[in-house]
Amino acid sequence: MNRKILKWVGYTLAVLFLIVIGKYVTDYFSKPDIPDPFALGNGRVEATEVDVASKLPGRIVYIGVEEGEYVRSGEVVARLDTGELDARMAQAHAQIEQAIQNKKYALDLVRQHESELSFSQKNLVRSKNLYINNNISLVQLQQNETAVESMRAALNAAKTQVYAADAAINAAEAQSRTIQSNLNDCILRSPINAQVLYKLIEQGEVIGSGGKVATLLDLNDIYMTIFVPTSYAGRIKVGSDARILLDALPNSAIAAKVSFVSPDAQFTPKEIETKSEREKLMFRIKVKIDQNLLRSGKLHINSGVPGIAYIRLDPNAPWPKAVASATLLNKAP
Repeated sequence: MNRKILKWVGYTLAVLFLIVIGKYVTDYFSKPDIPDPFALGNGRVEATEVDVASKLPGRIVYIGVEEGEYVRSGEVVARLDTGELDARMAQAHAQIEQAIQNKKYALDLVRQHESELSFSQKNLVRSKNLYINNNISLVQLQQNETAVESMRAALNAAKTQVYAADAAINAAEAQSRTIQSNLNDCILRSPINAQVLYKLIEQGEVIGSGGKVATLLDLNDIYMTIFVPTSYAGRIKVGSDARILLDALPNSAIAAKVSFVSPDAQFTPKEIETKSEREKLMFRIKVKIDQNLLRSGKLHINSGVPGIAYIRLDPNAPWPKAVASATLLNKAP
């Protein structure tokens, strides 16, 4: 009985030993072939998100996009109801026309009073000569002098009306430009060439000032965020060459460059004293795909696709086997 037990114990220990050895061998040979001059990390493809929002409150009368569609820069995404603004614009145009007519009337008055003033001044000159020769009384002379002053005052008042009419025209035109600006803001356009990620509102709904209509993905700004330990992060520079291997494109290596190296560590406390703890620090690295490659149309990928980013720390080092054996997708010639 004891022999059987010992025999089974021996078998069990042998099996456990083989399992441990097998795991060690598997782990050893499954390690990626990454030379020291390279850093790598897992991540997902991301793209810069741009929100299309309304500057003004109002009712949506038109939605021109659906989720997943592509839009070009300047393409209409949505429109707001402009009934009230159209009425205010018509009123502003009427005020401009009224101010123009008031200015014409004031100019006519200026010409009339200028003529009357000229006549009064000539009459006053004659009256003075007649008074010197005792042909008219002092009262008549003073009346003619008063008439000149009255005409001069009337002329100045008419000129003031011209200035007031100019100011009214400028104010009405400024109001018109403001309303036109609001009318332009009622047409929501895509600021970039992008893909519609989310449509956030439907036709007929009312939104407030700053309300979002859609979220777009900037397809000219696609990147992958990875995390690397301290021993690598200290050697990575902005502009370092990188390659991205995606699960969806296992036979293609996408040209990229490091565009951001975080100055702050992740996952651990800020104050680390021992070397063993410092080695656990992870730094966020942003690897951006070449924009010329994206614009060339040679690459089409969706946000969220997982993959691995390889960063070359030594510019003279050859790429790892996994990268070198893949077809390089780089910028268009």
